Amino acid sequence: MSELEKLIKKLCPNGVEYKPLDDVLLYEQPSKYIVSSTDYMDKYTIPVLTAGQTFILGYTNEQNGIYKASKENPVIIFDDFTTSFHWVEFDFKVKSSAVKMLRPKNESCVFKYLYYAMQTIKYSPADHTRQWIEKYSKFTVPIPPLPVQQEIVRILDNFTELTKELTKELTARKKQYEHYRDVLLSFDDIRAADQTDNGGGIIIT
Repeated sequence: MSELEKLIKKLCPNGVEYKPLDDVLLYEQPSKYIVSSTDYMDKYTIPVLTAGQTFILGYTNEQNGIYKASKENPVIIFDDFTTSFHWVEFDFKVKSSAVKMLRPKNESCVFKYLYYAMQTIKYSPADHTRQWIEKYSKFTVPIPPLPVQQEIVRILDNFTELTKELTKELTARKKQYEHYRDVLLSFDDIRAADQTDNGGGIIIT
């Protein structure tokens, strides 16, 4: 029996309580964190984020209205139209008012656990309206005792790190494959050698 199974058996003999996200998460509007200029440059240091797939749109040199986040003080950024979201552990600004910042309401929940629990919600917005208040925050997630939450986070964090390592390995292998493919399928040197004039040693190209 795994450690998680032992904890569940010991601490959740009668099942697990479910709570709406609105009961466990606070949201903040992004108004004061919106970037003023979209003249992004890689030499700047403050990332400008979107909660969509792109995530980092670019970098700005604006010093006011920076959202302060860190490993000790993380935040979830949530796209109020698409409901996509990201875990953020660094300072940033945002691109638009569609982003909400989410934090835990109290210490009854492990914040990273809530982030993982949100990933299990199956919902696709049908219209282009603000989703957090009207719909998404009403979805319920299981809230087991803290030791169970902590063990689940430990397991999923380990899988996340393994996935990152595998992604790096696959990327490196892909580059290696492309290199050898190009070398193996390039016959220029062979063709040049075959076309060498035996009499005068002149390479015909």
